[in-house]
Amino acid sequence: MQQQRLAPTRHVEYGLTLIGLWLLTQLSPETILFGAGDLRQLFNITPAVRYAAPSFFVMETGIIVCNTIAIGLIVGTILSANSPLYRTLPWFFVAAILIRTLAAAILVGPQTSLAWLTPGAGLGILIGGMVLSLALLLPVPLRIALAGVSLMAGTVLVNIAPFNPYSAAALAAWRQGHFLNFNGLTRLAASFWPFLALPYLILLGRRT
Repeated sequence: MQQQRLAPTRHVEYGLTLIGLWLLTQLSPETILFGAGDLRQLFNITPAVRYAAPSFFVMETGIIVCNTIAIGLIVGTILSANSPLYRTLPWFFVAAILIRTLAAAILVGPQTSLAWLTPGAGLGILIGGMVLSLALLLPVPLRIALAGVSLMAGTVLVNIAPFNPYSAAALAAWRQGHFLNFNGLTRLAASFWPFLALPYLILLGRRT
């Protein structure tokens, strides 16, 4: 059954590991939904854009759109051609959102469980899902290329976006608990995930 659902490539284990790490990043409640690759706190870099509600809305939407496309296409690379992607991917994203919701409720507080559900998040999921549905119709080489472009675009956006005030509050509340080491692990995974995923896409691109 596993062989029937997974793509017959030697890099499929690498892809599965990446997907597992990405799901782990959703346990970090202070990051933007689906956002990854934020290096600013690690290197003490000031955001290029100051916080304002309109600019944050645009940036948040763009980050979620790019990462929805990228992760959806990466998931598609590890599944066989016979797998029903249009049925599998929605459930994958539902699982990621449930992980995010439960993590926020448990690690920060029940009142924050749906804090991720902002207007930008809703619009980003909608647009990202629509573009992803169309992208799945492309030939495999173009899918891989689009995944790489979306991954890099999302990483750039997350590093120039203004800090979200909720993120700072969530991080402060989280650090007061007993999950400091876990917090560091998830933040590290979230920061470096795109830089682990890009070599995977390059490997796949060379084989197509």
